[in-house]
Amino acid sequence: MRAAIYARYSSEQQSAASIPDQVRLCRRLCEDHGWRVVEVFADEAMSGATHLRPDFQRMQQMAMQGGFDVLVAEGLDRLSRDQEHIAGLYKRMGYLGVRIITKAEGEITELHIGLGGTMSAIFLRQLAQKTHRGLEGRVKAGKSAGGISYGYALDRQSLPDGSFTTGDRVIDPVEAGLLPARAKEKPLLSK
Repeated sequence: MRAAIYARYSSEQQSAASIPDQVRLCRRLCEDHGWRVVEVFADEAMSGATHLRPDFQRMQQMAMQGGFDVLVAEGLDRLSRDQEHIAGLYKRMGYLGVRIITKAEGEITELHIGLGGTMSAIFLRQLAQKTHRGLEGRVKAGKSAGGISYGYALDRQSLPDGSFTTGDRVIDPVEAGLLPARAKEKPLLSK
């Protein structure tokens, strides 16, 4: 049987080694079943909440062309974290006669799609709430919650434990010289 492997990790804060680790685990699963790996698809630093991932789309195109018989992934959440998208993928693969097998769940069924999709949706909602809470806390502490605005520079100070401060900004004198006079009167962030 011809197998395609799909691997993904979510953000640049995660290790790029995650992809080779997932692929190695999936290759071992394929070897255990006697499946021949014909293609490996991988999307790096891309959220499972979107289906607009280049290799995820390429994988579906190959499936529609009859390129493989089984889709292998480490877990259902590597394929998608969106209920609608994972249900659609499962339906399309089923129509094409392609089985979905994961190391974590085994052969994917309607039960996995329903429960797994629900759990992933809950995870995403909780992650969004925690992220918002953290950003709000940074702003209340007088720190930046995002990128560096024009006219400011990152101010990193060494801490006693060897780590560095985060979220502190100072006025960048070069860029600030290009700002209108009114913007120079009072910095947007106080130290």
